[in-house]
Amino acid sequence: MRNKKTVKIPKTVLVSGCFDLLHGGHIEFLNEAASYGRLIVSVGSDRNVALLKGEAPYFSLDERRYILKNIACVSDVVVGTGTGLLDFEPELRRLKPDYFIVNEDGHAEEKRELCRARGVEYVVLKRVPHAGLPARASSTIKNDLRLRSTRKK
Repeated sequence: MRNKKTVKIPKTVLVSGCFDLLHGGHIEFLNEAASYGRLIVSVGSDRNVALLKGEAPYFSLDERRYILKNIACVSDVVVGTGTGLLDFEPELRRLKPDYFIVNEDGHAEEKRELCRARGVEYVVLKRVPHAGLPARASSTIKNDLRLRSTRKK
């Protein structure tokens, strides 16, 4: 009798976000999410980011996709084709990931409920910077840059 080798199929992980002004906190989050399985990032469209944040992202969709695709832990990047907070919903339905992962800032009960309804495990990660690095947020960085530019004038 032959020994049958079982091939372990990696779990699939989906995360979503704007990923504008990429910083160490983003990388730490992506690395931790990738520890759950093959990581797919759903990046928000320029139009949806402007809708949610009240302003267009600094980097265009093409540039954000390029940057994300070139991060070692990211397996694939898709564009969120929905609208609003759940802009990743069509991709969640199509990709059928095992996990949908957010950090504490990105947690919303609507996301948890969508995942429950679709049979996807919803994971909320703590927002912890990489050891020795400061905690960052893109919105704070944008505000700091605005302040710096007004001081120089």
